[in-house]
Amino acid sequence: MVSMSRRHLFGSVAAGAAASLLPPALHRAMAAPMRRGGLAGIEHVVLLMQENRSFDHYYGTLRGVRGFGDESPLRLRDGRSVFRQPWPVPPGQPPAPAAEVLPFSLREAAARAGRPDSDIQYLDALNHEWHGSTAAWAQGWYDNWVPAKTPATMTYYERRDIPLQYELAETFTICDAYHCSMFGGTNPNRNYFFTGTTGFEPGTRNRAVANDAYEVDHPGYEWTTYPQRLQAAGVSWQIYQEWDNFTDNPVEYFAPFKRIGARVLAQVDGGYRTTEQLYTALLTLPEADRQRLLAQLDAALDGLDAGQRSLFDRAMYRSAPGTLLQRFRADVTAGALPAVTWLVPPQALSEHPSGSTPVVSANLIYELLDIIAADTETWSKTALFINFDENDGFFDHVPPPVPPRPAHGEGDDWYQGQAIGLGPRVPMVVVSPWSIGGFVDSEVFDHTSVLRFLEAWTGVAEPNISDWRRTVCGDLTSAFDFHVAGRPPRLRRPGPVPAPVPRWMPDPPPAQSVPAQEPGARPARALPYQPTVSAVLRSPTRLALTLRNSGARPAHFAVYDYADATGFPVHHDVVDEITELCTVTGDYDIVVQGPNRFWHELRGNTAGAAADIVVRQLIRRGRLALDLANGGGEQVALVVTPRRFGTTAHEVTLPAGTTKSLDWPTEDGWYDLAVTCPADPTFARRLTGRVEDAGAEGD
Repeated sequence: MVSMSRRHLFGSVAAGAAASLLPPALHRAMAAPMRRGGLAGIEHVVLLMQENRSFDHYYGTLRGVRGFGDESPLRLRDGRSVFRQPWPVPPGQPPAPAAEVLPFSLREAAARAGRPDSDIQYLDALNHEWHGSTAAWAQGWYDNWVPAKTPATMTYYERRDIPLQYELAETFTICDAYHCSMFGGTNPNRNYFFTGTTGFEPGTRNRAVANDAYEVDHPGYEWTTYPQRLQAAGVSWQIYQEWDNFTDNPVEYFAPFKRIGARVLAQVDGGYRTTEQLYTALLTLPEADRQRLLAQLDAALDGLDAGQRSLFDRAMYRSAPGTLLQRFRADVTAGALPAVTWLVPPQALSEHPSGSTPVVSANLIYELLDIIAADTETWSKTALFINFDENDGFFDHVPPPVPPRPAHGEGDDWYQGQAIGLGPRVPMVVVSPWSIGGFVDSEVFDHTSVLRFLEAWTGVAEPNISDWRRTVCGDLTSAFDFHVAGRPPRLRRPGPVPAPVPRWMPDPPPAQSVPAQEPGARPARALPYQPTVSAVLRSPTRLALTLRNSGARPAHFAVYDYADATGFPVHHDVVDEITELCTVTGDYDIVVQGPNRFWHELRGNTAGAAADIVVRQLIRRGRLALDLANGGGEQVALVVTPRRFGTTAHEVTLPAGTTKSLDWPTEDGWYDLAVTCPADPTFARRLTGRVEDAGAEGD
């Protein structure tokens, strides 16, 4: 891992201290000596999952992450960048094949519409269900966002729009390869977060990829939740929620909890069939009726056995409006904070675009940080994860890893001919004494990674997590450095919440361009991948791609064949190496994408002068080397040119049957180069990526 001295960290934050948005108590707590002991030094894990924002929608302009400045974005089937999403002309309109929508500023869209800046807080939601989300995915080609979600999918916030959210990223560790678990909405994604999977609808072979659990007659899911596993293991836990929990606690939709609810509701007037119905009714009932029902509920709870009562109190109890953080604060003050805490805010605080705002959530997070940091003992042993359940319908440009397409059936992670997940990237910030410093962690994660972290910390396993997700996703321990910590900036409270206005959807501008990302790098966590690719023409119709990974964990590769764009991208998870045979006829055009902006582009012609040239990447002692081999019968001259991270081109002459090696410079480990052949204009290779142990800056 990259270390930063306390002196360096102190100096780097001093200039911005006066403008900071985080609580003073947090500043004081982080200045205290760091608790040692690795994972064992953690005593409390707090989980706050907010609602419906994509990574690019929030952090596309943030410096040093994989945002709008990405130099290796996916190429669409029509040759355009993934940032230029096609906008098909409606039926009956004149054809306009170049119609497209690029990411556009929400603030500028408000100005064009004659709206005040404050209206950017009141964005409306887009389609974010299973069918709409898989439609945008387009089997991996990622070119159907606008038809599936409307042009508003491409809008984004900037630093000045959501300053506390940016301050969190600047102060702690942001994960820019954290994905929601599946293509779809709230409940199935939260199933992954609380249970490790989304199984089947009761009594059917239909996967639980929609919000069917919200139906009052739903019998409840039968697989085991992680809170139940903690309960059985004797690990303390609590779900904090109010009468309005915005249906964001999926544990309530599991059969054991529904049975407890049915038992107590049988003794409560009103014929309520679920605790959701009861608590929702309490929000609008007259006070006398409210108190009567609460008294009946308390009496019914007294009739539960100890095990049932414990499950109700930990997972199903909801407190009155405005008490979410009051309860949390009281437990912190009393030294009664459980080992694992899930915070489930009401709709107004959820950050959901249709019922909340970024600024009201910023105030919630400010208060939460203030509570934790006000008690330095609690701060010294607490890790807080702030993430989002799904992307709503908002665009993100990085195609997610998905499992290899099964030859038969569907398996754990496919359904209806579609990959269930991973879904698009969503924000994740890790807040703790061991994640200070404004780091970026680009390891691949999803919601099950949080459970993997809890597994590593508590020793309580979650067998619901599929083998594939364990292969491709990390456990979030790389977001921590238990050997170094730093001092944060002094923080100030976020601004007031503007007066509500009707929700609205922005329109793109007449003249469009890819937005600029903030300049500058940020320190990066070390990654467990080292991908490389090479290709050999084995016959006039067979190109053999060798995908290699010398890292400590499997690396996910996606192979895009643009000469046959009617097919599907091919996915592999590589521990050592694997060979993919591609059928080629004449011209070929293939791109291989891997983790952390890895990109290997191969173009050529099977009869071209450079058809038998092989370009191999080698990682030697933290440096990049190229082996250039000529397997043909004629001498070939190549030109190796830096696209970034260098200025000097190299000409290499390869007699027939020879190989030459070329050391290639990197910048903090990053490289981006092209290999061409003057005698064969069809031949081109582009290699982009990072040598993981050569540097540690995210750009």
